[in-house]
Amino acid sequence: MEPCVGIFRSRADAERAVQQVKALGISGNRLGLLLPGAGERQLQKEIRVTDAEPPGIGKALGATVGGAMGVAGGASTGAALASLLVPGVGPVIAGGLIGAALLGVGGAATGGVVGETLEENLNQGLPRDELYLYEDALRMGRSVVIAFGENSAEAEKIHNIFREAGAETVDAAAEAWWLGLRDAESEHYESVGGSFVTDEVSYRQGFAAALHPSRRGKSFDVTQSELKKHYGDVASQDAFRHGFERGQDYQKRNMERHKA
Repeated sequence: MEPCVGIFRSRADAERAVQQVKALGISGNRLGLLLPGAGERQLQKEIRVTDAEPPGIGKALGATVGGAMGVAGGASTGAALASLLVPGVGPVIAGGLIGAALLGVGGAATGGVVGETLEENLNQGLPRDELYLYEDALRMGRSVVIAFGENSAEAEKIHNIFREAGAETVDAAAEAWWLGLRDAESEHYESVGGSFVTDEVSYRQGFAAALHPSRRGKSFDVTQSELKKHYGDVASQDAFRHGFERGQDYQKRNMERHKA
């Protein structure tokens, strides 16, 4: 399976892309949709629980996220829909089992409910390393579509659909995200005696490493062994450590901003 992600400024464009991907024959177990800013009242208007809901899925996910589950109208990926309050982001609609799993509630839905396809995607290739980019997009009111191509040819078709529907690529989103932070991070690093011109790549890697869901709120010392396994020698550099610590501060600020 090959993951494909599109970030859309327009919800309508995201939903159009979902429908076109579904037309390729891609099932709900390989398709997810994340939508920003849905409060409880809005969600109740959009979701109707029907007999089409897979047995047990409402209990499995609803108990975890505290939201209504069912089959949505225009936002449906053909599977479950959950209302999530994502820390540091706010209210989000997670359409499709992959959408819910990406935001950290997939574990409660497994165990025979979602089937082998989602299990495979959860264990191999669900793009959680980039979750911070999807969260940033959602904070800015954008929508995210995630689909898994069965092979490279199908993945290329999905990418073409996303592109034609007006999606921004993850790489482009990553560059825009860093550009928005770069001046402040350069000023900070130079203030502690570092050379941002020389060390930016390592610093940025450390910053992004801190935003992985499994490392949030954890100190560099606690995660150092795992970081070295994942990033190699770069994780031993001072620039990487400085970036990691600033990434933790960035995540903390987002959490506090949401609470406020």
